[in-house]
Amino acid sequence: MKNLLILIVAIAVYLHFYPQPEVTKFYNEQMATVKEAFNEFSDTKVRLKSDKIFDELKPEFKTFSEQEVEHLKQITSSRETVKEFYFAYCSKSERDHVFHLLNQQKTCSVIDKYRSLF
Repeated sequence: MKNLLILIVAIAVYLHFYPQPEVTKFYNEQMATVKEAFNEFSDTKVRLKSDKIFDELKPEFKTFSEQEVEHLKQITSSRETVKEFYFAYCSKSERDHVFHLLNQQKTCSVIDKYRSLF
């Protein structure tokens, strides 16, 4: 048992100082799988309903064009698309090619309220 422990430590030290690309790739894949499984296991199911953002922006639709409303429907179709939009356009100073600047700011401010529920 002691020899096995010494062997494991020796392999770990060797791989630490002389990393192998295949082993590193395997390790990263396994860690991603474990993290994903742990996230599913520990999920609290408290999440953002993406249509909540659309409903909250309905009173503002008089300032939105039809194309912007359709784009907003696509953005709020799922939690993932809301998250992608937020990180692509709201957290950075990027401009969405469909939204007018003020409408994008309104959308981002509403999404920002629910950011913790991503």
